[in-house]
Amino acid sequence: MNKVTIRVPATTANLGPGFDAFGVALSLYTDVTFEETEYGLEITGCDEAYTGPDNLAYVSYCAVMATMCEEVRGVKIHIDAQIPICRGLGSSAALLVAGAMGANVLHGSKLSTQGLLNITNAMEGHPDNLAPAFYGGLTASMVDNGLPVTVNFPLHPDWEFLALVPDFDLPTSKARAVLPEQVSREAAIYNISHGAMVLKALELGNEKLLRNAMQDRLHQKYRRKLIPDYEAIEALVRTCGAAFCLSGAGPTLLCITQDENLQEKLAKKLDTVTQANWAMIPLHVEFQGARVIKSE
Repeated sequence: MNKVTIRVPATTANLGPGFDAFGVALSLYTDVTFEETEYGLEITGCDEAYTGPDNLAYVSYCAVMATMCEEVRGVKIHIDAQIPICRGLGSSAALLVAGAMGANVLHGSKLSTQGLLNITNAMEGHPDNLAPAFYGGLTASMVDNGLPVTVNFPLHPDWEFLALVPDFDLPTSKARAVLPEQVSREAAIYNISHGAMVLKALELGNEKLLRNAMQDRLHQKYRRKLIPDYEAIEALVRTCGAAFCLSGAGPTLLCITQDENLQEKLAKKLDTVTQANWAMIPLHVEFQGARVIKSE
């Protein structure tokens, strides 16, 4: 085998209070094909700015090759991405996961999924997107002695996810720069208690509990200032009965509901509360993580 295509799902991180810990894999995908060659690097399917050796898929590919003591001679990489860049839906994590898995599969799958998560987490710095991208479903993660530890949690089957994706981006670096270095004890307790309730509400399918629990005092109140009309959109979504949070660092806003008509309800009113263009993307949970979809 010298050619493989890896499919990685989009991910949403945090789910409100689960900052840098909670994540869910969603039904939007990036496919990345890796083909080994005699020499050189060729990257296609993305903007020219991302076709150099700092492309995250290639960086991850090389890191895994180094771990396996394999020489990187040459590789062609083709990226077919549905996941929008810098929108809080795990586009960077998807490339890291694809690169790691691509290198591993092409060389006998010597490393476990946990091993690949360890390598990519060292590059990303937090496992909240990486874990659901690798494992699928709803995950919670922590870092213990420098290594990520991840567990899956059950999800009630009736949940529907609706991503509100704007026509502007928000680099994660900018979204992290606005966060304070220290938080109060009160804020920490608030997030711990609310995070526990989010996980239980998602398991039980309890909409009221989820609406109340999916609130946060560590990151959203700082990041919301970077997103025009955040407060107006949040008020509209909550009026419609859905739970609401930032998707990752934003600017995508995430609605979680059991109401199949939520998109129709929002479509009638969204233009009245914002001047920006927001695409509404209905999604479901992807319970299968990154996988091989083609190999030669």
